Amino acid sequence: MFKTENGIQNAPASKKVLVVALLFIVYLAISLPFKAITVIPGFTDVRPVTMLQPIYGIFYGIPGCFILAAGNMISDILSDSLRWSSIAGFAANFLGPFIYYIFWTRISRTDFHLRNVKNIFKYIGLGVFVALLEAAVITPFVAMIYPDVAYMTFAKIVFLNTSIFPILPGIPIIILMQEELGFEPLQRNAGRCGKENVEDAQQG
Repeated sequence: MFKTENGIQNAPASKKVLVVALLFIVYLAISLPFKAITVIPGFTDVRPVTMLQPIYGIFYGIPGCFILAAGNMISDILSDSLRWSSIAGFAANFLGPFIYYIFWTRISRTDFHLRNVKNIFKYIGLGVFVALLEAAVITPFVAMIYPDVAYMTFAKIVFLNTSIFPILPGIPIIILMQEELGFEPLQRNAGRCGKENVEDAQQG
């Protein structure tokens, strides 16, 4: 039901709507219960839902990035924690899965999998980079708009949320999805390969 070949955008319309709806439901089902575990009320909480960042980026591409960012915004609205800084939160929550997507489909020389130690370390290193970048995107907005907030604590919580949960439980879930449930990540240079295949077919 969640599986798509070559991304959501290439799925039939009916399946596209279903997959998008299910991805929103999964995000909100994981996000909302933990909103009660706050660190800085109204600003930061414990967020296991960040484990979905690599999953939505690697397996669903740019649509998955938008779904995750919008899901975070909807979660803020439903939990009465929507702030002006949520605009930066939207940008950061799009950027996170987008970096996973762009790295494994455009930069990496191998297709995505976690079958060896080298790729696991690449995945962890990328996760730390994403966590630092997201903290750097959101924290200045919080510090500027809400000067009473302990912005260093805020930055640390953003970093920890965004680095820890994509590793545990993120890695075991991704391995289960790919190796046992048959989910296929978007392929390396997928858009470029698709274009080349069209050109080859036209020449043939």
